[in-house]
Amino acid sequence: MFEDQVGKRTAMYAFLNSLRKRQYINTMNKQTLPTSWLFVSLFQKIMHDAVGFRSTLLGKNYTMEWYELFQLGNCTFPHLRANLSAPFWCNQGAACFYEGIDDAHWKENGTMVQVTTISGAVFNEMAKWVKYDNDTGIYYETWAVKDSPERNARVWFESYECSKFVLRTYQKLAELGAIFKKIQTNYTTVTLFSGEPTYLGNETTIFGPHGNKTVAVAIRNFYSPFKPFRSVKEFFVNLLRIVDEVVLGHQFYLFYNLEYWFLPMKYPYMRIAYEEIPLPNSNATKFGM
Repeated sequence: MFEDQVGKRTAMYAFLNSLRKRQYINTMNKQTLPTSWLFVSLFQKIMHDAVGFRSTLLGKNYTMEWYELFQLGNCTFPHLRANLSAPFWCNQGAACFYEGIDDAHWKENGTMVQVTTISGAVFNEMAKWVKYDNDTGIYYETWAVKDSPERNARVWFESYECSKFVLRTYQKLAELGAIFKKIQTNYTTVTLFSGEPTYLGNETTIFGPHGNKTVAVAIRNFYSPFKPFRSVKEFFVNLLRIVDEVVLGHQFYLFYNLEYWFLPMKYPYMRIAYEEIPLPNSNATKFGM
């Protein structure tokens, strides 16, 4: 897995070396259903986001996307191991850059539309920022947490996933002078609704030798039904347990930036939405854009 990520980052730097400052690159907004969920109609609103680049001068196409390194389920829920008290999290994410755009896949299972054209100089500056972003934002976070579904509701926690990377990239391109088209762009949000969260501690203070055993047991019990199911019966049994905990019990244990929080859940508990987020305004004075 990590060797594959290194290869994709190497492709980006090779592309950088071949760019000319005055070369122009078409930039596409790309969305598709997550590959492992293509058959699940329940999740039609969940889309994976990426950015595509086409260089007519080089005759090359490239894809840049930020995604979970160990699959979405592993980033969202931990592994519980019998010999260790603390849950084991595989919640790292990273931006990867690789040659090629699978046009058929993106168009048949989602959308792909050009949003701007940038110069080689702007692309090179963006690439430096991508490396910085990769080095400083390493944790994947599926959930956003808000006080209510209202537009101006208080946000307790922001999600940190593929769409947020695309939005950060577009904002950086705008700062560098990219002028975006006046088109509508939508992104998936998965939101939990909760009253004010309660801080519980980190792995050491909860699961360590002098930790809080009561909280430790509660967290392990909460995450137990989220494990992969081996039969239809097990799936429904675990689903009932989740409903009992989250909906009837009004509770959710959130792991965010290496810390655990208790969420007093409230109606409507969770929402998967496909929301419009406008493309940013540009600073057209930079790099002669």
